Amino acid sequence: MITRTAWKKSSFSGGGEGNDCVEVAHQGTRISVRDSKAPARAVLTFRPHTFAVFIGALRATSSTS
Repeated sequence: MITRTAWKKSSFSGGGEGNDCVEVAHQGTRISVRDSKAPARAVLTFRPHTFAVFIGALRATSSTS
């Protein structure tokens, strides 16, 4: 049985037409992330705890910029 992954686009995107986004999908015990402009390219896959740490680091970096 083939199942489709439900990708969700980020609620925050760059200027222009909002095409500079990432998409995230919850896949059982993993969280996957891909570039919305190139969905067929590489996908980063994290365990949920690691993904939370990754997002925390992004937030910390963006708040100091």
